[in-house]
Amino acid sequence: MAVSIKSAREIELMREAGKRLAHVHQELEAMIAPGISTWEIDAKGEKLIRDCGCIPNFLHYNGYPASICVSVNDEVVHGIPRKDRYLKEGDIVSLDAGLIYKGYHSDAARTHAVGKVSTEAQKLMDVTKQSFFEGIKMAKEGQHLHDISRAIEEYVTPYGYGIVRDLVGHGIGTALHEDPQIPNYAQKRRGVRLQAGMTLAIEPMINAGTWQVRFLRDGWTVVTKDGSLSAHYENTILVTDGEPEILTLY
Repeated sequence: MAVSIKSAREIELMREAGKRLAHVHQELEAMIAPGISTWEIDAKGEKLIRDCGCIPNFLHYNGYPASICVSVNDEVVHGIPRKDRYLKEGDIVSLDAGLIYKGYHSDAARTHAVGKVSTEAQKLMDVTKQSFFEGIKMAKEGQHLHDISRAIEEYVTPYGYGIVRDLVGHGIGTALHEDPQIPNYAQKRRGVRLQAGMTLAIEPMINAGTWQVRFLRDGWTVVTKDGSLSAHYENTILVTDGEPEILTLY
């Protein structure tokens, strides 16, 4: 496994890629409301990415037809935006987006409430988001990769939620997906030792019910096998010799 260590110049480019993606997510969050179509979110997202001088890295990636993955309720990831799919009061919607700035990628995801949501839905979103922050407490030079995975699982398990196993986080840099893969649940081995200069996309995907998922016929959309709600939270981070730096948050 070849895990890339970024140079000072590369880190600056990834910081800028992350900053621009954070702006895109902030603008998209502001438009989430009942009655908006998932297609409108994607169209706005692509425009925001191109207007800031970047390229949407999801568009046509392995044939994916959109710039923003828009996944609603039981859709875990890779939901395909549609003109006839409208958000409703009480839905939760996950937006997964990424961009390329001067050859370097950033990747981040957020799950948002559409209007007023149930207590159960809000709790799932809150736990998923916090599990990311629990995981990156271990993202320090000298720790091991799967210390992150274990920390996420240990935080989520007491809530009785299912941690998706079929999809994982990943390294990121000049490619959207680089080594290493980063599961969100404990592994038998500790994994590679973390070094300053590694850039990682940490992305817990948590289901209210079973961890099991299935793919829809479109070949992309992943849904929970039992129809339960799913939430997703992701940031691109930089491992340093101290606390990790989150590149896709302001």
